[in-house]
Amino acid sequence: MRVVLWLTISLAAFGQEDAELLKIKRVFVERLHGGDTAQHFREMLISSLQATKLFVITENPERADTILKGASEDLVYTETFSSSEGLHARTQIGGSRSTGTIRGASGLSVGEQESTRIAERKHEASASVRLVNKDGDVIWSTTQESQGAKFRGASADVAAKITRQLADDFTRARKTAASKSSPVSAAP
Repeated sequence: MRVVLWLTISLAAFGQEDAELLKIKRVFVERLHGGDTAQHFREMLISSLQATKLFVITENPERADTILKGASEDLVYTETFSSSEGLHARTQIGGSRSTGTIRGASGLSVGEQESTRIAERKHEASASVRLVNKDGDVIWSTTQESQGAKFRGASADVAAKITRQLADDFTRARKTAASKSSPVSAAP
């Protein structure tokens, strides 16, 4: 019984989020948290969202149905790996006698040293964003990260992933709404 009640509540909430997502007409992208690179990322995200033509992107927050909020980070750093290996052996034998004049000396020395240092430049970006409606309710959210793609940088890849996720969720919401509104034909 509890499972059925939980499933019913979950499906109702799922349908409600879908309905809220389908109501979106205009989106305002708020200034993102995360330092200097966050502003550049915001511009890439606006461009990526605009290209989908799902919503009108507005610069006026009062005209927006929802506000996209969040934070992003873009890091470029150098990862360094160092190792050092060595092998040394040393032997020395000596002797001396002053009366009988016996002198001897011997020595052996072996050594090998190997050092490796690898420095690799890394670039990674991440962002967490959410769509908030006029009532302050979060109706959609995602977190994406990337170390860069084959033909674009890490930030551009994260912006594309966020946009793709939103477009996929919007399409799924449309399909769910269409299946709920169309009557199911009974088989004879």
